[in-house]
Amino acid sequence: MFCPVARQSIVKQVAARLSARCMSTVVADAVGPKCYGGTYIVTLIPGDGIGQETAASVKTVFDAAKVPVEFEQFDLSGFTPENDKLMQEALASLRRNKVGLKGILYTPIRQGHSSFNVAMRKELDIYASVAHCRNIVGVNARHKDVDFVIIRENTEGEYSGLEHQSFPGVVESLKIITRPKTERIARYAFDYALRNGRKRVTIVHKANIMKLADGLFLNTCRAVAKEYPNIQYNDMIVDNTAMQLVSKPQQFDVMVMPNLYGSIVSNIGAGLIGGPGIVPGANYGREFAIFEPGSRHVAKDIQGRNTANPSSLLLSSVMMLRHLQLNEHADQIEGAVNKTLSVDGIRTPDLGGAQSTTDFTKAVIRNL
Repeated sequence: MFCPVARQSIVKQVAARLSARCMSTVVADAVGPKCYGGTYIVTLIPGDGIGQETAASVKTVFDAAKVPVEFEQFDLSGFTPENDKLMQEALASLRRNKVGLKGILYTPIRQGHSSFNVAMRKELDIYASVAHCRNIVGVNARHKDVDFVIIRENTEGEYSGLEHQSFPGVVESLKIITRPKTERIARYAFDYALRNGRKRVTIVHKANIMKLADGLFLNTCRAVAKEYPNIQYNDMIVDNTAMQLVSKPQQFDVMVMPNLYGSIVSNIGAGLIGGPGIVPGANYGREFAIFEPGSRHVAKDIQGRNTANPSSLLLSSVMMLRHLQLNEHADQIEGAVNKTLSVDGIRTPDLGGAQSTTDFTKAVIRNL
């Protein structure tokens, strides 16, 4: 029979082990994507415009490839009010699942309607937007040998939403740049270059005019660059960047920039390689990751016509699968999309073809 002291000691040891195990479970639950019985649960928001059609293509391809992913779908619109029950349920799903796949939500221009995209990135602190612009064999483009990555700070800059009318006819819009968030996005960019075997990071800014705000961004990025002696870096004023992109895009490798510049540069990048239909993208935070087309176009003008190009959402889903470490499925789907475009020559109208979204999806499935 145990003496009281020995019993207390054993109880404390067992309690400590249980406490440690419970804490590790809590940490895993808080940080990792949700996986039950080998199947990952992913929040799906198809978006406006062609979103339902491209999301249906992804789901069809995933079913054919037997990808172990189950979607929780929320048919949100950019017109959905911020306090709407469906919007709150979608945010709760993202918090729970940690991973989302999303089409593009339209943001109304009218005053008083906040953007779900901006609210989501701020609320979940999804601070790094990544868009990969590269040539795809078989797709006509203005330039060859294009392969660069745009890394955009997602949570501040001109998208801070701090505007007010100080006097009738006079509006002040505040641009917020902070050292901690600039350090974070700069480290993300240099870490990305290091992990992916890239050689150079270009810091994009307008510090010659916005000497305090963009000056802080530039100087902070330069300071972080010194921590990565094996990665080259340079800096470029944003208007010169636009000109250099359309004249010699091959000089760029990884680019890091504040929010608004990233929005503009990603659209230029899409134009260089064949259009927004083939640019994948992702948004990363410490806990959450949301994958969406890298060039954010709703394409409402072709909604419901079965002519949308699903490649950008399919390739974004490939990035998502790599994030979930489902690399075999990612390679399979990426290879099928590339073969459909480059070997079979199946193209939707945006790429100069005549095939439908359904035709393209069936061709990808044949090539799995």
